[in-house]
Amino acid sequence: MPKYYDLHVHSLPECVDSPSRLKLVAKRYGYAEIAITNHSGYWNEVAGDSIINGIEIVASNPAELRKNIEKYRPRVDILLVHGGDPKINRAAVENACVDILAHPEIGKADGFNHVLAKSAADNDVAIEFNLDALIRLRGGARVRALSDFRRNLKLARKFDVSVVLTSNAKSHYDMRAPREMIALAGLFGMTEEEAIQALSMVPVRIIEQNRKKRQDYIRDGVEVVR
Repeated sequence: MPKYYDLHVHSLPECVDSPSRLKLVAKRYGYAEIAITNHSGYWNEVAGDSIINGIEIVASNPAELRKNIEKYRPRVDILLVHGGDPKINRAAVENACVDILAHPEIGKADGFNHVLAKSAADNDVAIEFNLDALIRLRGGARVRALSDFRRNLKLARKFDVSVVLTSNAKSHYDMRAPREMIALAGLFGMTEEEAIQALSMVPVRIIEQNRKKRQDYIRDGVEVVR
């Protein structure tokens, strides 16, 4: 059986639930680990069994983004960038210190395209499919989200971009079991095999690679060579 991971979960002090409460629910649902990835304005270091220390960086421009990546990369195992703005999307996928581009598509017709997909593949930046959008949105907004996901999935396949499925949970009520996540991914064309990889093999690779990066990281563009 694969081990499942949710790499995008919010907790105290940003949201209502503690990391330990979220961990208990995740364990009950069958996750091996979850990443606590509060937005950068609410970041606090977390540690513990089955909890991955992460962050979702919010920046208003590429210069601010680069500054925050340099600040937080040595301190976290998972680094997400809150995307959506085309300039932020581009800066994120061009930076090999970024693990995941989150929210690249919602509400932005030009949020993700073939140029960014190629950069993401070249720099090993994974693209997020945030299933909270499919659960929370209704009507036309949900239809647009599904359309965005289908488009991004086609680009990811074409350019061999890594993808992850996440909940973007802001409380334990927002969390979904892996099988439910896999079923939801089918709504925009992801195969069961692709969905399982996006919840298991891809997160494992990111976690292992980036724990090594923390050991070797000095600053953006500089690392220890052994």
